[in-house]
Amino acid sequence: MNYKKTAEIIEDFIREQTEEFNGGVVGLSGGIDSTVTAYLAVNAIGKNKVYGLVMPCHENKNKDDAIEIAEVLGIGYDVIDIMPVVDAFEQTRHFKEKVTKENLKSRVRMCFLYGFANDENMLVLGTSNKSELETGYFTKYGDGGVDIEPIGSLYKTEVWGLAKFLRVPQKIIDKPPSADLSPEQTDEKDLGMDYYDLDKILRGETKDVESSKIERAKYLIETSKHKKKMPLAAVIER
Repeated sequence: MNYKKTAEIIEDFIREQTEEFNGGVVGLSGGIDSTVTAYLAVNAIGKNKVYGLVMPCHENKNKDDAIEIAEVLGIGYDVIDIMPVVDAFEQTRHFKEKVTKENLKSRVRMCFLYGFANDENMLVLGTSNKSELETGYFTKYGDGGVDIEPIGSLYKTEVWGLAKFLRVPQKIIDKPPSADLSPEQTDEKDLGMDYYDLDKILRGETKDVESSKIERAKYLIETSKHKKKMPLAAVIER
């Protein structure tokens, strides 16, 4: 892949989509996807038109990494502890399943992003990559609730390559991918395989990939179809 050309295409896309707005707001997690998105946005529209929201839900180094990225880029940012909001939901209705609470955290983050975007006449810049979007590895109306997906046409392994081209700090590139919704969570544990095998499967390059991983990928794609469609309405004939 020609990463210089890829970066230019995405930056043009961001510039065009935000033209009638005051810029874009991005949820900064300290991970590679949000970092690459922020780098591209700053290159496209300038640091004064990009704002970051850092929204931790537990203590780890990701918050510090996200703040560091915001400061390296010179963009404005806020740090918002989402747990008081999550806990308020839990006081009203206790959720039994771990994944339910994780999804709630993602949806709370989405609410803060859209609240800021509405106030400032900005777009919410999504941070999902093609590997996540094709397998449904995102929260419906959570991190899937955005205005545009700048890196949505890039497989995860391509995001790593683009990050190197953009000179993203190596510690961000080397970090195990995680939605950071619980302390022990990693993408590859949830997906059941590493991104290198997943991207091979999504590209149709399955010769050297275990059959169990191929079936797992098919399952993820099939069971997440509802996430990729607008809500259905009954068809009324008049």
